[in-house]
Amino acid sequence: MKENNKTNKLTNVLFIIYLIALFWILLFKFGVRFSYMENRNVNLIPFAKIDVAEIILNVVIFVPLGIYAGVLFKGRTFSTKLFFFVLISSMFELLQFILRVGAFDITDIITNAVGGVIGLMIFKAIERLFKNSVTAQKFINIIATIGTVLMISLLLLLKMNMLPVRYQ
Repeated sequence: MKENNKTNKLTNVLFIIYLIALFWILLFKFGVRFSYMENRNVNLIPFAKIDVAEIILNVVIFVPLGIYAGVLFKGRTFSTKLFFFVLISSMFELLQFILRVGAFDITDIITNAVGGVIGLMIFKAIERLFKNSVTAQKFINIIATIGTVLMISLLLLLKMNMLPVRYQ
C-alpha cells in the first residue's frame, strides 16, 4: 500500500509539471511576443481554416492529458473524462483570448479533446498489456518521467536559444 501511495504521488507531481508546461506553452508562448497576439479573434466554425501542422500539434500536446486522466480518474466515466478534456481546452482557449496571446478557436477545442481521447486509449492499451493498473501506472510514470525531463530540457534549450530551431 505504501508503494502504491508513492506511485500516486509521483503521478500527481508529473501531472502538475505537465500542466505547468502546458500553461507555459499555450499561454506564455515561451515568453515571446508574436505579431498575431494583439488580434482578438473568435472562431466558432469548426475546421473553417485547416492548418494540418497546428491540428497535429494540438492533438499531440493533449495526449498526455488523456493518459493522466486515465490514471488519476480511474473511477470516472468516459463522458466525465471527455468533459474534462473539453473543459481544460476551453479554459486555455478563453485565457488565450482574454490575455491576447491567441484566438478562441473551436477547432482547437475539438482537436485538443481528440488528443485527450487518444491518450485515454493509450492508457487503456497499456493497462490491458500489463493486466494490472498499478503496474501500468508505474510503467506510465517511468515513461512520463523520461518525457518530462526531455520536455523541460528542450523547452529550456529553446528558451535559451541553444537549439538550431528559432521560434522568434
